[in-house]
Amino acid sequence: MATTFEKTLVIGISATALFDLTDSDKLFEQEFSKNPHKGMETYKKHMIENEDLPLEEGVGFPLVKALLSLNSYQGNGEKPLVEVVIMSRNSPETGIRVLKAIRTHDLNITRSAFTAGESSADYLDAFEVDLFLTTNQRDAQKVIDSGSCASAVLSIPPTYKCNIPDGQVRIAFDGDAVIFDEKSELVYKNDGMTAFHENEDKLQDTPMSEGPFAKFLIKLAKLQDRLPMSVELSPVRIAIVTARNSPSEMRVIKTLRSWGVYVDEAFFLGGVEKSNILKAFRAHIFFDDQDVHLEHSSKFVPCGKVLYKTNSELNKLKKEKNIELEPLVKVKTRKVSKSTGDS
Repeated sequence: MATTFEKTLVIGISATALFDLTDSDKLFEQEFSKNPHKGMETYKKHMIENEDLPLEEGVGFPLVKALLSLNSYQGNGEKPLVEVVIMSRNSPETGIRVLKAIRTHDLNITRSAFTAGESSADYLDAFEVDLFLTTNQRDAQKVIDSGSCASAVLSIPPTYKCNIPDGQVRIAFDGDAVIFDEKSELVYKNDGMTAFHENEDKLQDTPMSEGPFAKFLIKLAKLQDRLPMSVELSPVRIAIVTARNSPSEMRVIKTLRSWGVYVDEAFFLGGVEKSNILKAFRAHIFFDDQDVHLEHSSKFVPCGKVLYKTNSELNKLKKEKNIELEPLVKVKTRKVSKSTGDS
């Protein structure tokens, strides 16, 4: 009988998001651009010769390790709470280095897909993936356009090191165009802040429609039903970090309530820099759709950019203006400290 993961949170992650393969990728790109056939052979030789050298952690490693730790609550005869699948463009032969790194880092990852240069996005449904993390924007765009699951492009690892409590999973989400659909944000883009606040206040009892990360958030929240403690004491901490503020905040809370989603913390910032909040929250990862927020936040916590669907109104608006869309509220920034500790 085939294994199904209806009650298991399934994370698909590329090898370059889980481990630091920067040097190998750079070598491949340089050699492939000169001579595709020779470049592939050079890369293959490099990976085989170095397959016993350990790989350092990538930007998605802390999240994966934390999520897999939830399986300590798995009961006898039960399916795991979390399953992680490696989705790699490596061939099976060059992928040996990745498989050895999984063993070196003692990660309980048993499923993998090696596609030898082809997009792994085509196989997400087969593995019942709920969230796909990658460093390849084309793969992420393909997933977002298909609507098969949530997907984000991971940034470089942060220089700041958060002291995250052991045994916890801490995930932060932006609201509009990430958890929720883009309709409210389009009101702001097209009609301004006053119209946006009036619209959200008037519709506060009307739940927003689901955005690209809604199903992932809902399943993450339901995962807590399998834990032996109350949701308030759960090791899974969920935060909403949004530029919204009063009077638009009520609709967020009521929408989540209508979905049956419990979030631990919600921050309605109204222009306060998101990175300051995320640093204090100590997120394993933060998902947002706008570079203006991700650029600062990625210095402190791992970040994933949520792309717009190719045919979305927000994407069309962005292309028409040929600029990064203005944030919901103007961000107040300050110089970032180069400190690498919590102090």
